Amino acid sequence: MATLTIRNLDDTLKQALRIRAAQHGVSMEEEVRRILREALTHAPKPQSFGQRLKERFADVADADFCLPARQLPRTPPPLG
Repeated sequence: MATLTIRNLDDTLKQALRIRAAQHGVSMEEEVRRILREALTHAPKPQSFGQRLKERFADVADADFCLPARQLPRTPPPLG
């Protein structure tokens, strides 16, 4: 198991954490573990790059959007 140290935690936040832990009948450490577990197990799955592009340009590139025809790359210059 790993250990995590959090520095410079705001006093107000620490007090709120202490109260929340007491309400749930657990230690502050256990409450932080629960909060992190809940936040990270229900985090949305990251979208693929293509899906993000599609959503980003949805208003300007609809189904009628035509890509230009691809061309063969130019022949590289001879070596030497």
